[in-house]
Amino acid sequence: MTGVAYWCERAWLPTGMASGVLVRADGAGRISDVSTVDTPPLGAHRLRGVALPGFANAHSHAFHRALRGRTHGDGGTFWTWRHAMYALADRLDPDSYLALARAAYAEMALAGVSCVGEFHYLHHAPGGRRYADPNAMGHALRQAAAEAGVRLTLLDTCYLAGGIGHDLTGTQLRFGDGTAAAWAERVTALAEDAAVASDPTTRIGAAIHSVRAVPREMLPDVVAGAGPSRPLHAHVSEQPAENEACLAAYGRTPTELLHEAGALSPRTTAVHVTHVTEQDIELLGDTNTVACFCPTTEGDLADGIGPARDLADAGCPLSLGSDQHAVVDPLLEIRALEYGERLRSNHRGRLRPEELLAAATAHGHDSLGWAGDGRIAVGAHCDLVAVRTDTPRTAGALPEQLLLAATASDVDTVVVGGRVVAREGRHETLGDVGRLLAEAIEGLWA
Repeated sequence: MTGVAYWCERAWLPTGMASGVLVRADGAGRISDVSTVDTPPLGAHRLRGVALPGFANAHSHAFHRALRGRTHGDGGTFWTWRHAMYALADRLDPDSYLALARAAYAEMALAGVSCVGEFHYLHHAPGGRRYADPNAMGHALRQAAAEAGVRLTLLDTCYLAGGIGHDLTGTQLRFGDGTAAAWAERVTALAEDAAVASDPTTRIGAAIHSVRAVPREMLPDVVAGAGPSRPLHAHVSEQPAENEACLAAYGRTPTELLHEAGALSPRTTAVHVTHVTEQDIELLGDTNTVACFCPTTEGDLADGIGPARDLADAGCPLSLGSDQHAVVDPLLEIRALEYGERLRSNHRGRLRPEELLAAATAHGHDSLGWAGDGRIAVGAHCDLVAVRTDTPRTAGALPEQLLLAATASDVDTVVVGGRVVAREGRHETLGDVGRLLAEAIEGLWA
């Protein structure tokens, strides 16, 4: 790839909103220069509206996309929803997972996502039997992201128990490696695979599924197996029942248990953190652990509303994910994060626009091991999301408050690594993403 230039009518820079911004990218797809000029230079591509940095989807379960619109008829809770999720997991193999994940990641690309953190625990064949390549499902996800044109952090997830004091059963057998050591051995093999090691668009991270799925005595081994530099993510206190079980078994909250195991640190991301205590918030903040909220999923599953403002004030960078993909729209996740705070506090403007943008961009990239990305700045990957300001939703909005007005439908052009991957709602290489999704999902439920 040779160098390329994009002229933005407006762009949200680290210093704030600016007009007439020229962004130049080098042959590696990184920003080599940012300047302001009144008119587009010859050869520069023009981006309409406001250019934002590429969004980071810090928490994704790609296969959950096939559940959208199929779990809402019978009410229930997170725990009853999980039965439908297991039924879907039973139907997937590396080929069908590739087709579904490719379409799911392409949908993210249309919405402006340049990097996705895939919380990956669907490792093995039915019954827990290993594929000939034990990382076949992980390789399917890597290929899917590459074909969709987004960068991937594969958060390979340790899942060893079916609940505190319970063995894996049924579909869960597909998730487990038996021991933390066996999990770490498989992750190391994945990271050292020649194709993965030479892929500049993929990072291998690690995850503790939850304190329900990893016994207390194995948590330090997972932390050690993740290595000192990989991102480490974990579901934390998504449901009150999780807290109750953890307190009953260990006399500690999930946050306290993870802290005891040395799992909390600036490289760690605690996902959901919906039902946390004041002591939990203090521990997470003191260790600068990232807090990842997935507001549309937390609403869809009736999880509750977590204390985003309190966590940020305590020292936790905030990030955002789409989790089960009930919605794939980073702008709606931004809005839902702020609205959740308003509902909790009865006050508006709990998170400033620049804080909301950082949660959707810079902090998410940092949490996924892409430090410095998610910013329109020299050295970062050239990821740009041009949001139109003349649609029925955005017309009349102040550029600095566009985040509270726009949706993914207003995204005009998406640039990832200096290359246009989506324009006017269509993927540049995969074409009609709706068709891809329909084909992949209908094939699973046929």
